[in-house]
Amino acid sequence: MNNLTEITKLKTEAIVITPVKDSLDTVKLTIKAVSQAKGNFEYIIYNDYSKKETKSYLEENQPILGYQLVHLEDVTTNPSPNYKTVLKLARKIAMEASVPLIIIESDVIIQKDTIEELLKLSRRLTKPGLIGSITTDVNGQYNFPYGSEKKLNKGIAETRRSLSFCCTLLTSEFMKGYDFSELSQKKDWFDIYISRQSRKSGFKNYLIRRLPVVHLPHSSRPWKQLKYTHPVRYYFYKLIKKRDRI
Repeated sequence: MNNLTEITKLKTEAIVITPVKDSLDTVKLTIKAVSQAKGNFEYIIYNDYSKKETKSYLEENQPILGYQLVHLEDVTTNPSPNYKTVLKLARKIAMEASVPLIIIESDVIIQKDTIEELLKLSRRLTKPGLIGSITTDVNGQYNFPYGSEKKLNKGIAETRRSLSFCCTLLTSEFMKGYDFSELSQKKDWFDIYISRQSRKSGFKNYLIRRLPVVHLPHSSRPWKQLKYTHPVRYYFYKLIKKRDRI
C-alpha cells in the first residue's frame, strides 16, 4: 500500500504507531518486536526529522518489515518534536477505520501478544479511555515511569494516575469525542493532559500489570540522562532551552 488512506478499506482491528526521532539502536528493537507481534493491525511509523542514518534504515526496511512510513518533513515545517501532529494524523486514520489507536514508543519492546491482549481488554473492560501496559527494565523490574508501582499486584487496575504513552491504547469511543485539536502548541508531550482529559470525559484509565513491556528510558532523548549525572545541565536544557515541555 502506498496510500495511507487505503488502510481504512482493510478489516484491521487497530492502528499501531511509533513516533521516531533517531535512537536507531532502540528503534530497531521496537520495530522488530511490533512486526513480529500477533494481531490484525496496521503499523505506521512517523519519522520526526531524524538524521540520515535513521531515515535510510526506515526506508530500506519498510518493504521488509511491512510498516507504513510517514516523514513529517513532508507534512510540516515545524521543528521536532511534533507529537501533536502525529496524534492528529494517527487519530484521523483510526477514526476512518473505526478502530483503536495504539502508541508504542521507540524505546519500548513489546511481547508477541501485547497488541492482541490490549485489544481484548479494550472490548472487555468497563468504559475504557486509555489502557496502558506497565513498563519494566530488561530484568523485569518496574521502571520509569511506573517505578513506584507495587510489585505484588500483577493484575489490572483502574488508575487515576497519568498513563505514559510508552505502550498505550486509546479507544475509539474516547477519540470520537476528543480530536486533539486543543492540545497546546507550547508543549512537546501530552500523556498527562490526555490521561486527565479521558477521565474528565467520563472514561476510565487502566494500567495493566500482567502485560509488561520493556522500556529503555530516554533513549530517544539522551540529554534527559543528565538528570541523574549532571542535574544542573539537565535543568538548563529543560528550563532555559524549554526542552521536554509537558
